[in-house]
Amino acid sequence: MGSNVLHTRRKWRKILFRLGFLLPALLIYTFILLIPIVDSMRLSFYTGSGLIPNTFIGFGNYIKIFTQEVFRERVWGAFTNNIKFFLIVTLLQNILGFFLAMAVTRPIKGAKFMRKISFLPTTLSVLVVGFLFRQILNPIWGILGNFPWLGNEHTALPTLAVAVSWQFIGESILLYTVGIDGIPIELLEAARIDGANWFQEMRHIILPAIMPIVGIVTLLIYVGDFTQFDIVYAMTTTSGNPRFKTDLFGSLFYRTAFSTPARGGWGMGMGAAVSTIMFVVVAFGVGIWFFVFQRKRDA
Repeated sequence: MGSNVLHTRRKWRKILFRLGFLLPALLIYTFILLIPIVDSMRLSFYTGSGLIPNTFIGFGNYIKIFTQEVFRERVWGAFTNNIKFFLIVTLLQNILGFFLAMAVTRPIKGAKFMRKISFLPTTLSVLVVGFLFRQILNPIWGILGNFPWLGNEHTALPTLAVAVSWQFIGESILLYTVGIDGIPIELLEAARIDGANWFQEMRHIILPAIMPIVGIVTLLIYVGDFTQFDIVYAMTTTSGNPRFKTDLFGSLFYRTAFSTPARGGWGMGMGAAVSTIMFVVVAFGVGIWFFVFQRKRDA
């Protein structure tokens, strides 16, 4: 009897000890993320002027978004732009990140130096990256200023995607490098002894081994791109120009909630509804990823 009580006490001490370490992070997560998300959802059911709408209208904001053309067009346009933006960044960061990781893991001169500096752009502020690219694209003194990259509706969104890819390519390189370094060297040496060239080695050994890393990189890109705001604000403001081709969910939310009606502002309640739709889209995509990943892991 006494031994059972002692065992139970020790078990609870371990649980409380672990909770003591988790509690600060849980409190920070709750106050910084969960409470704002819940409060934003609450605001989406209200309308009114000012920062705190006080007239309850239920699903009125959502009904306007999905039934009135002026709202539906902007939200659907932001969604399709986000899809295009995500696809471009995914291709750039996965393909370039993988091949650059292959380069820095090879025993070639300068590989260690390249591995060290590849993460440098990620440490820069988004505003700094935006300013840098605006100078490069400046029509007066920019290196690539002979074409209106941000003023052309066909190139504005891809230009933003290139800027984001350049800044965060270091994350992809880092993750792919870890994955490649984790492949047993004996497996690669055996393939080389059997006469496999670098392409066969990459196709039959490296790529299958790092497919989980591809999924992680794609998930990080998805969450980052569907909540992207900073680079749009830094390079094009939040007007969505040209012709709303640079409108993403993040910039649409900001303009809707904080701009005047003359500049596309629809009020804080409508802005909260847009942000809730953005949250649902992100959560839905993340849920699909976890479902697919879990099925592959259990297979």
